[in-house]
Amino acid sequence: MQFGFLLEQVVNGLVLGGYYLLIALGLSLIFSVGGIVNLAHGAFYALGAYTSVEITKYLGFGSAVVLSPIAVALLGILFERFILRRFYDADPILSLLVTFGLAMVTEQAIRIIWGAPPISAAIPQGLRGSVFLGDFLFSRYRLLILAVVAAVLVGVWLLLHKTSFGRVVRAGIQRPDMVAALGIRLQPYMTAIVMLGVGMAALGGAFFAPITIVHPAMGAEIITVAFVVVVIGGLGSFWGVVIAALLVGVVRGITIHFAPAAGEASIYVLMFLVLLVRPRGLLGERIEKFE
Repeated sequence: MQFGFLLEQVVNGLVLGGYYLLIALGLSLIFSVGGIVNLAHGAFYALGAYTSVEITKYLGFGSAVVLSPIAVALLGILFERFILRRFYDADPILSLLVTFGLAMVTEQAIRIIWGAPPISAAIPQGLRGSVFLGDFLFSRYRLLILAVVAAVLVGVWLLLHKTSFGRVVRAGIQRPDMVAALGIRLQPYMTAIVMLGVGMAALGGAFFAPITIVHPAMGAEIITVAFVVVVIGGLGSFWGVVIAALLVGVVRGITIHFAPAAGEASIYVLMFLVLLVRPRGLLGERIEKFE
């Protein structure tokens, strides 16, 4: 029984890792292509959760998890066009300050629109309960989240490695000067990457709203963990972020099993140990600034 309970915590840790992955992967992509440290990324996650809760009231949960990321991704177009685009060639500290300010503005806007108290979101009736996998019992909804995260991960990988769009994006990350010399404008690709990144964050907010607390400061809470995942995985590394997110989730899940009070601290200890051995992160690459 002890082993079964521990295995359940590992699976819950993988779910938590998938949660981190949806936010951290978009954050990493935006930094890799644009050289922008987007502190407002958590705000899009919060908007995804709130928008999902609102849409669920009228159209149901299924429509909410589809429409919420799309709506937030469309906001990403405005975000890239009117804010990020001004800072690609500027000092990175300026984009950091601007996106930090935008995160604060978004949090206060959420308080004005939805109020300061947390709001409730319930797991859909058809997805409640548990299923047996062999001798183990797992939440049906959490298994669905794992499946969705896996599908998103495969989709993003195929987009980046099996399409002409992905080839330009990867070339823009590694050699932006050569891409420019070929007469290819990276600007439209950057807009698409921002849409993809904030859309994934919103998808995370939509799916995790029923099992987390939906409140105005939720974006500020998740952005710290997302940066930890990106740093552990290595800036600019797709698989590094994937491995780091799952590792952070499992480490936190197992730590909570043995020492509940140390769950939050465990991810920072993990980051310290990884950077102590490998300062670039697990699979870190050298990043050239977007031009």
